[in-house]
Amino acid sequence: MPVKTKMPLKQLTQMAMLAAISIVLVFFIRFPIMPAAPFLEYTPAEVPVMMAAFLYGPAAALVLAVVVAVVQGMTVSAHSGIIGIIMNILSMGSYVLAVGLIYHRGYGKSTKKAVAAMFAGIIATTAVMAFWNIVFTPIFMGVPRQVVIEMIVPIFVPFNLIRAGINSLIAFAAWRAVGALLLKQVK
Repeated sequence: MPVKTKMPLKQLTQMAMLAAISIVLVFFIRFPIMPAAPFLEYTPAEVPVMMAAFLYGPAAALVLAVVVAVVQGMTVSAHSGIIGIIMNILSMGSYVLAVGLIYHRGYGKSTKKAVAAMFAGIIATTAVMAFWNIVFTPIFMGVPRQVVIEMIVPIFVPFNLIRAGINSLIAFAAWRAVGALLLKQVK
């Protein structure tokens, strides 16, 4: 007797492919962009996960963000340990959750709505990570919390704005290029 799933096999397969693309991108493209905090690395991992947010909505994108963060944290970013995995889940999760919620809310999906969703994702991840850096980064760096608080505005906020901004631009370009084709494949 076949096992019934709530997610269609085609969607599951496409999400697995997006996860694989995300991990490959992280393997080949990751570099620090803030000299004062070299552990903060830019990666384009969120781009395929954002495609899932546009295609399947916030819940699917959040699941994919968790999967990608765990796989990334156990392979190419293993040096960051469990804190890196948690921070990646919080960062990518807040970003794609905001994108998915706004893009799929109400009627119609347009370029204007996609841009608004990505802008909200940038703001969401920046705000969420400002808070969670105060919680986890002192443990990760082995420094007093005050040291991290002093890093929020000059380091963490710009890093998250830059990272999410670049990923939004890339995702927007990719969505414009292949979004219609992907949507046809989903249906």
